[in-house]
Amino acid sequence: MITEEKLQEELLVARRKAAKPMLWVSMISMVMFFAGLTSAYVISMQRDDWVSFELPQAFYVSTVLIVMSSITLLLAQYFIKTNKRQLSLILVVLTFLLGVGFIWQQYVGFNQLKSIGLFFTGPESTVSTSFIIGITFLHVLHLLAGVIVLLVVIYNHFKYKYKPNDLLGFELGAIFWHFVDILWIYLFFFFSFIK
Repeated sequence: MITEEKLQEELLVARRKAAKPMLWVSMISMVMFFAGLTSAYVISMQRDDWVSFELPQAFYVSTVLIVMSSITLLLAQYFIKTNKRQLSLILVVLTFLLGVGFIWQQYVGFNQLKSIGLFFTGPESTVSTSFIIGITFLHVLHLLAGVIVLLVVIYNHFKYKYKPNDLLGFELGAIFWHFVDILWIYLFFFFSFIK
């Protein structure tokens, strides 16, 4: 006869086996989506009305912020594994704040583009600015999902749901966060060098 405790343990094992592969499948679909968008960008560069321009300074700042956020989240995960909960929580909150800073800098970058006459839509827009703003905005939407995930991780951290030997939710949140970080770095270098 299976006890309640044994059943709960088997359910946890089944959840672990299913959760990470589902996350990886969703991230692979996002990679394909952004690969399609950047491919369309490269093809559109052949147009006669293509305009090249430098990325706004705020995009450089946001890149530093997102890299720092991944570092703080890595440290937070290390400290929770070593049972230093308070330090881990502080670092997760700092990761959240850096993520919000990233989003703010993206907004500032959009305004910097507008200030030099580069718009997403309308008669003054160009194909190149529409692509960069559109792709960047779609990435920001993914990062907003990451910020929500971080809020859930912070909430669960407060509720003592993470233990050094049971970090599934934390790990899933961290994998997604690092994914959107790497995705932005790819987009940043892509837009920096493919003009």
